[in-house]
Amino acid sequence: MTNQNMFKTLEEINSRPRPFEFYTAEELWASEHTSGKMLAFHVDEAVDISSRKGEFIDRSVAWIVDRFKVSAGTSIADFGCGPGLYASRLAEKGASVTGIDFSLRSIEHARKTAPERGLDIDYVHQNYLEYETDRRFDLIIMIMCDYCALSPAQRKTLREKFHRLLKPGGSVLLDVYSLHSYDQKQESASYELNQLNGFWSPEKYYGFVNTFKYDEEKLTLDKYTLIDESRTRVVYNWLQHFSRESLESEFFGSGFSIGGVYSDVAGADYTPDSPEIAIAAVKG
Repeated sequence: MTNQNMFKTLEEINSRPRPFEFYTAEELWASEHTSGKMLAFHVDEAVDISSRKGEFIDRSVAWIVDRFKVSAGTSIADFGCGPGLYASRLAEKGASVTGIDFSLRSIEHARKTAPERGLDIDYVHQNYLEYETDRRFDLIIMIMCDYCALSPAQRKTLREKFHRLLKPGGSVLLDVYSLHSYDQKQESASYELNQLNGFWSPEKYYGFVNTFKYDEEKLTLDKYTLIDESRTRVVYNWLQHFSRESLESEFFGSGFSIGGVYSDVAGADYTPDSPEIAIAAVKG
């Protein structure tokens, strides 16, 4: 490779895209290798990576059951259910649970483990942006800040879907990253052989990661450029950050009222310096 070509490649690697210009969720959730890595993180309840630690999930589910009066027959949809860590616990409380997830690996794991625990859970392998059903739910949950990975247009589509799928008076519970979390983030650029300990491929590769901040939008991007012998891939991990007011405004604009604002999905009191914000929005 000539110096000119090398320079052009490095320019491309370090280029800053427009906000939400690219959407590459399939590279993360549908790839056989990375989805397997993500599943391993999910089911390791000692780490906060794909899912939160088991101890937190237990506290979170206990609070959800109390806060939303979950009992036998309560109908719940878990958007981005992963391997069913929340769905299974809520089903054990008697709820009728539907889990939707883009990762076939996670859904297959959830479908296998549910009957082993004596649970009847409807697991759907689908991008939740495209999910439709005639069923109507008392509660929809979307946990682990999935909402932050979506563009404004995708978030609007999802809120409209939530409103349509909820029963009158039904609620949405989800969490997002806060402006305090945004302020802690720094722009950076680095590369590493087999970056993230081989997360992206079983073969040898070089992983470049560029972290960009978009101050006007309060948006961050981790851009991964992955180069092996046969190809170059780019994966974009967008994360929208919210103030309490901006999050509430999105739901007000979609026909919801606000039933509560918290610092996490275990019901901790809201504080402006929390890294996350959780919201309970009620269908109007």
